[in-house]
Amino acid sequence: MESIAQNPWAALAYLVAGVCFILALRGLSSPATSQRGNRAGMIGMTIAVVTTLVTHVPRIAPPCPTGAICENYGTPVLDTLTLVELLAAIGIGAAIGIVTARRIAMTAMPQLVAAFHSLVGLAAVLVAGAAFLNPGAFGIASDGVIFLQSRIEMGLGVAIGAITFSGSVIAFLKLNGNMGGKPILLPGRHAINLGVLAAILGLIAYFTQDQSPWIFWTVTALSFAIGFLLIIPIGGADMPVVVSMLNSYSGWAAAAMGFTLHNSAMIITGALVGSSGAILSYIMCRAMNRSFLSVIAGGFGGDAGGGPSGAAAVDRPWKRGSAEDAAFLMSQAEQVIIVPGYGMAVAQAQHVLREMADKLKAHGVRVKYAIHPVAGRMPGHMNVLLAEANVPYDEVFELEDINSEFAQTDVAFVIGANDVTNPAAKTDKSSPIYGMPVLDVEKAKTVLFIKRSMGGVGYAGVDNELFYRDNTMMLLADAKKMVEEIVKSLD
Repeated sequence: MESIAQNPWAALAYLVAGVCFILALRGLSSPATSQRGNRAGMIGMTIAVVTTLVTHVPRIAPPCPTGAICENYGTPVLDTLTLVELLAAIGIGAAIGIVTARRIAMTAMPQLVAAFHSLVGLAAVLVAGAAFLNPGAFGIASDGVIFLQSRIEMGLGVAIGAITFSGSVIAFLKLNGNMGGKPILLPGRHAINLGVLAAILGLIAYFTQDQSPWIFWTVTALSFAIGFLLIIPIGGADMPVVVSMLNSYSGWAAAAMGFTLHNSAMIITGALVGSSGAILSYIMCRAMNRSFLSVIAGGFGGDAGGGPSGAAAVDRPWKRGSAEDAAFLMSQAEQVIIVPGYGMAVAQAQHVLREMADKLKAHGVRVKYAIHPVAGRMPGHMNVLLAEANVPYDEVFELEDINSEFAQTDVAFVIGANDVTNPAAKTDKSSPIYGMPVLDVEKAKTVLFIKRSMGGVGYAGVDNELFYRDNTMMLLADAKKMVEEIVKSLD
């Protein structure tokens, strides 16, 4: 195996790949530059993979002819069999990724991201396990004794990887509807979590002094368990933050694999993903009025009680409108603010929504889009959907940039959003979403709210008192069908 120190071109290639990854993160910070960022990331990953194959595929000496002096015979060549195996594995993975990407619906993107995070975590566990069972093959041992720094890297890598895997599995099940969105509160969960985390850290410290197999595998088992325990108590309204945090964990798991494999590209990539995911989680926690430390500890969505807001109050009086009513009100408005949510994603209504906005602009109406940081099921979910429908970027605004405009807006058009527009977050201390900043849509002169029926509640499991306000008109129908009818009425 050729080391990077012996091949300066490999070090340069990894440096170029790292720069591409940094440019990718910069590009992904804005919808307007996201395609360029994706391309930079793809180029960087291609460079990293090719460089790794060239420098890490074993080389073997050619067979010695019979009767020849075979000491140092011939120039070592690539182990063709190993190269074929690696290329076959890459091909299988690429095929699975391409088929999945082409078939997956945008509504299922959050659970797909969670599933990918789990695979990164599992890969870290498998690499750490292989390194522990055969440290000589990884160059991290002498006479069977694993180096001290390698034990630290291995212990942290298997712990982070196992937590990422099991936590991502629970996140996937919750996002995919296999588990309920309500928190599952275990008695004494905080004490249990702290105890398990303390045991993991203590055993990793002990592992640096004694490399007995029971220590390594106990750390692995406890880490799998704490991943489940940390995510199970978290409610549905907080899942976007969880996805972001698991993204950070997967990055640190990849960095740990990089240390074990002596691969600087993986270390750079993992550190970038881990740090950027942590920063994004911190930003989202601020947007939701949550504690960053409570995200790491787990269960931050589970203490609020469900109180009186926990059930839909469908017996209260409310106003029902039609597509014709909505079309008339919006065509007469000076400004309409559209608030998209997960219901828009489920109905795949983003394209017809943009068509409706275009017709409103043709009537002289000023149209803007208001995006809550945690609308949908993962960070940026609504931005991706609107970009897919070619909505102009300069019409899309984040909560802090547009919230003050609702009071001067004629119509707020809410399509599929619920928890992020619920005024109870500002007034009802018993609500699970209390303290979360929400869009002030209730301040608009008229609120048009598309919802399938009055019987359902949001992902957080609470009713929205906005439905029953005097200035709210409910449009009960499938979001896409209702918007299509509004478009016809605008004609």
